[in-house]
Amino acid sequence: MLGSFPPLRGLSSYCLELALALADRVQVEFISFKKLYPGFIYPGGDLKNDDTYPAITHKGLKVRRRLTWYNPITWITEAVFSKTDLLHAQWWSLPLAAIYACIGAIFKLRGKPVVFTIHNVLSHEPSRLYETVSRWLFNLGDHFIVHTEINRRQMRTHYGISSDRISLISHGSLDFHVQPRIDRNHIRLELGIDPNQKVILVFGAIRPYKGVDTALKAFSEVLQEVPDALLFIAGKLWQKWKPYQQLIEDLGINDSVKTCLEYIPSGDVYKYFEAADLVILPYHHFDSQSGVGSTAVSFHKPMIVSDLGGLPDLVKDCRYVIPPKDPKALARSITGCLKDPTQLTAMAGYTQKVAAELSWPRIAQKTCAVYDNLIGAKNNMQTEQSNRSLPA
Repeated sequence: MLGSFPPLRGLSSYCLELALALADRVQVEFISFKKLYPGFIYPGGDLKNDDTYPAITHKGLKVRRRLTWYNPITWITEAVFSKTDLLHAQWWSLPLAAIYACIGAIFKLRGKPVVFTIHNVLSHEPSRLYETVSRWLFNLGDHFIVHTEINRRQMRTHYGISSDRISLISHGSLDFHVQPRIDRNHIRLELGIDPNQKVILVFGAIRPYKGVDTALKAFSEVLQEVPDALLFIAGKLWQKWKPYQQLIEDLGINDSVKTCLEYIPSGDVYKYFEAADLVILPYHHFDSQSGVGSTAVSFHKPMIVSDLGGLPDLVKDCRYVIPPKDPKALARSITGCLKDPTQLTAMAGYTQKVAAELSWPRIAQKTCAVYDNLIGAKNNMQTEQSNRSLPA
C-alpha cells in the first residue's frame, strides 16, 4: 500500500485503519514517507509530524518510511524491491503525482496489478491541473475504489473508466480516536466550555467549501431559540479567518462562538467530539466521504449534514440532511435537535447503526475481494500465455 502513515498527517488516519484491518487477512507492506512534501506548499507553511497517534504493532503489517519528495531514488528503490503481489495506492494530493506515477509504472512493468483508492475524484477547490494529472495517472490503474456513488459516476464521466473497473467501498469510521472512560465534564472544563452549554461542533480544516459562513449565519438564528448554545469551530486555517471574524461581529454572536484555529493533534481529537452535543457538516460543495463525518460516527455523535456526496449516508433521518448554503434550514434543524433531547438521543442511535455498517472488517473483506479478482485474472492470463507457448 502506498500513502501516508503515522506520524505523518495527510491521509494517515484512514490509512492506519485500513492497513490494520487488511493485516488481519493478508500481509501488508506499507510504503510511506520520510518527507511527504515541502512545507512551503502546505497552508501555513507547516507540516510537522503528529506524534500523538497510537502505537502501531501488527504481525501482518510492515511499514517502511523511506520515501522523500526530493529523492527519486527512494521512489524507484521502493517499487523495484517490493515483493508484494500488487500495489494499492491511496490518491488524494496533487504534489505527490510524480512519486505515484513512478512507483505505479514500475509495478506495471513488473507485471503487478495497480489499485487506486480515489479520495478526491475532483479537487475540493476547482483545479483543471488536478483533473489533468489524475487522468494521466489513472492510466496506470487496473482497478479503482471510490467511497460514494457520485464518485463512481464521476470516474466514468470525467475519466472514461468503465464500471467493471470501479468498486464502491465505504470510508470506515475512525475508531482509534475513541478513548475509554472519559469524564465529559472534565474535558469541557479543560477546553473552557461550561458543562451546561449545548455545544455545536464544526471540526476540521477551515476551507472555503466547508461552509463555515453558513454555520455562523444559522447559529445566529439558533441563539434566538437556544440562548445557551455554543458554536465551537476547531481546525487548521487553509484561508484567511478575517472574513469569518467580521461576520461573527456583524451578527453579534462573538460571545457564543469559540474557536481553536490550529491543527488538532490526533491524540486530542477525542476531546472535541466528546465535548460536543451535535456535529454539523454544512458543506457548500462536496462529492466524496468525510473524515470528519467518519470520526463523528466513531463517537456516535448526532450529525446534521449537507445534501452532498456521501454525507447523507452518515445520517439515517432525512430531517438532518439539509440543502447546501441554506442557513435557515440548518438553523431550523439545529434548533429542533437542541430543544428536544429525545431527538439527540435518537440521532445518536442512528449514528451507532451507521458505525456498524462502516466496520473495517467488512471494508477489508471487500477490498481483499478486489485483490483476489486482480491476482486471479493475472494468474489466468499467465496460464493462457504459457499454454499457447507449448508445442502442438
